[in-house]
Amino acid sequence: MKANRRTTRAARELYRLCLVDGALDEGRARIVARHLSASQRRGALALLVSFQRLVRLDRDRHAALVESAAALDDGLRAQVKSGLARIYGGEIDASFAENPALIAGLRIKVGSDVYDGSVRARLAALASRL
Repeated sequence: MKANRRTTRAARELYRLCLVDGALDEGRARIVARHLSASQRRGALALLVSFQRLVRLDRDRHAALVESAAALDDGLRAQVKSGLARIYGGEIDASFAENPALIAGLRIKVGSDVYDGSVRARLAALASRL
């Protein structure tokens, strides 16, 4: 289902109304979603889908997945979190995972941005050149 311009504009306006000091207020977003789902108006479903997409994109922009080959100590985790907060601004919800397939290094995913400093990625780049 493709939303038209009017629906997209209305979804953006509802999303902006849910922002408090530049951050999404989950309570407001839930209220908006509840009202849209209960609405019998024409186009309410398309508006809800567009609004949910904007909320999902915002959530992804403020969540990071940090993968490493071995467990990171608390000091390094704090450095990674503060670096991500400096780059992306505000609070970043970072989750850390171990992935032995990386061999060494880090792979960080924030929203659609991926920073891959792992040995596996470098070996793959080297293999593609040969």
